[in-house]
Amino acid sequence: MTINELEGQAQRFYQALAAGDRAVLDELLHPQFVGTTTRGLPLNLGGVYQGPEQMRRHFWGTLARHYQARAEIEQIVRVAEDQLQVVGVYTGHGIKSGTPLDARFVHLLRFRGGRLLALEQITDSGAWQAALTPVATLDVQVEEGIALIQLDRASANNGINAQMARELLEVARRCAADPSLRVVVLQGKGKSFTVGGDIDFLSSVEADALPAMLGDMTTHYHEALRIFNRLPVPVIAAVQGVAAGGGLGLMYCADLVLAAQDCRFALGFSALGLSMDGANSWFLPRLVGARRAAELYFENRVLSAQEALEWGLVNRVVPVDQLKPEAMACARRLAQGAATGFAQARQLLRQSWDKSLSEQLEAETDALCRSAAKPEVQQALKAFGAKRAQR
Repeated sequence: MTINELEGQAQRFYQALAAGDRAVLDELLHPQFVGTTTRGLPLNLGGVYQGPEQMRRHFWGTLARHYQARAEIEQIVRVAEDQLQVVGVYTGHGIKSGTPLDARFVHLLRFRGGRLLALEQITDSGAWQAALTPVATLDVQVEEGIALIQLDRASANNGINAQMARELLEVARRCAADPSLRVVVLQGKGKSFTVGGDIDFLSSVEADALPAMLGDMTTHYHEALRIFNRLPVPVIAAVQGVAAGGGLGLMYCADLVLAAQDCRFALGFSALGLSMDGANSWFLPRLVGARRAAELYFENRVLSAQEALEWGLVNRVVPVDQLKPEAMACARRLAQGAATGFAQARQLLRQSWDKSLSEQLEAETDALCRSAAKPEVQQALKAFGAKRAQR
């Protein structure tokens, strides 16, 4: 075979692997095919596979169940009459972990009669193992009743991947179950709050698997938002850099939003041909009005921090270096407040959008009575009356 013919067969082989095209693989693989893979690969994948069926079922099949991965070819060199050396990188991620895969490889392909007779693989087994290991995407610290929840994927601008969606739900449930909690602070590490969905992660998902992946991610993420929105304690969002896409949902769950002067707000969905998630379609029309919500989506409008303040998306704008200190100072002030009153007021404010005036007036009466039954409220009333009498 000529070098062009060999390279053509090699390209067909890698394309068929990426597409899971069994018909093409059956055509390309020699009946006496032998695959030799790197010792030390996780899932007991390293070793020798005799025949196309064994390689397909026990090696490539196992890979497909645990990874979204593809081989990206960088160089093909003819090393013998019917042999090619292929150099490249495996990219993708662990399916359950969401951890990126970045593993260099060298393949030696040997052909006979135009069909692939043998494949010898050398790859970074450690990188394959690492892709199976979930990487913590949140840094959570609870001190004196204040939970500081920081998105911790600064290298990806805190893009939300499958792992972060699951961890946000777990943390939201922990907050809801902690009776000692007084305030929650949401923040992003690094330069940005969050860019929303991690495009690099999502673009690595095979096309036919993308809808299911998005469905799984948004199910976890939306449940996290629902819980944060219903917490009986004040929530503060400290926002810097970029706040975009579905990540805006974390802002919507907050009662107070502090924005750094460098902040930029955008949806970004329309540029990708996507609709919305992160409760944007519910919160935005209520916060900024239907016309402005449509403008943000259809025109892919980007707001500055000052514009976000004018539109009612944030409470105040602060210098970049004062964002976290200001947010934590606010959290400490709120942590000293009346827990029962805050819980009742937060519920009233959050539910008011769905209630009629009569329903809301009745809810206010019920909440006020529940608050008044607390000893600390009665003590506060007496103390206030005593101060007024002294004037």
